[in-house]
Amino acid sequence: MMPLLNVRNVAVDFPVLVRDGPTRRATLRAVDDVSFGIDENEIVAVVGESGCGKTTLARAVAGLSSPTSGSLFFAGEDVTAADGPSRRRTRRDIQMVFQDPFESLNPRKTVFQTLAQPLKIQKVVPASDLRREAAWLLEQVGLSPAAGYLDRYPHEFSGGQRQRICIARAIAVRPRLVVADEAVSALDISIRAQILQLFRKLKDEFSLSYMFITHDLGVVRSLCERVIVMYLGQIVEIGATEDVFRRPRHPYTAALLASSPLPDPTMRHTERTLLQGDVPSPISPPPGCRFHTRCPMVQDICRKTEPAMRKVGATGVSKCHFADQDVAWNKAVEQA
Repeated sequence: MMPLLNVRNVAVDFPVLVRDGPTRRATLRAVDDVSFGIDENEIVAVVGESGCGKTTLARAVAGLSSPTSGSLFFAGEDVTAADGPSRRRTRRDIQMVFQDPFESLNPRKTVFQTLAQPLKIQKVVPASDLRREAAWLLEQVGLSPAAGYLDRYPHEFSGGQRQRICIARAIAVRPRLVVADEAVSALDISIRAQILQLFRKLKDEFSLSYMFITHDLGVVRSLCERVIVMYLGQIVEIGATEDVFRRPRHPYTAALLASSPLPDPTMRHTERTLLQGDVPSPISPPPGCRFHTRCPMVQDICRKTEPAMRKVGATGVSKCHFADQDVAWNKAVEQA
């Protein structure tokens, strides 16, 4: 079956100025040869440390920036080459929810004006029905009675309410894929749980797929069906969420899981942080495996040869020379 979103060998570069001596121009490759797919009605997480390329990838998928190379296919159509009506349709099909709801909303516009704008641009409903449609959208995201919200401004709402408004704006044009970039990380814990439940509800009611950018592994495990792990611009592991949590097949994934706080106090003695040292510069990444400078199981081959993506388990892949060698892999992790 063809995935709804098919990302093929996408790279995103940025020009930068380097001042480690005489100022010089350089290229920062924020996303490097990334490939993956998202199916209809699927929630896929993208995780990794800050600066690994998650948000840059999200913006490329949402059409807010253009890939330097590679292709993005949506519903079988190459959207990187699309223009005119095709691009307009893609912008309707893929919507984005950002991390900071206050920064994402125009402070000079009422909630009604905010919701009416995409409805008018994409001609979702006649002009005479805009207010009714905006009220219905607010009801869908749990802001009711809607009449009490439509004519108010963003500063009059809490963070959770503002994020609900942003979600209402995203679903206004009936997208098929929502890209959520750290959409709950700025919210209180109790509100975060409510927003996650809202995402689940809307997935079922609107048959949505999600690309969920997050650093919170608790969110990944509770919400997402598959997880993509990124390090220094590259994907290092993809797998079903439960498979990755139970048996990570890349040492970086294992390190992320080991560094995550455990809710059970009796298990705290088992926590181990395998990550040591700093992330190398993406301007001049290390040769071979990019993780070798911090890896607890590094071998000579890791320093010299970049690993290929290897199939692991039924549906997973891992960018590690030893991903399919369980004995060696587990021994190295135990000794870390």
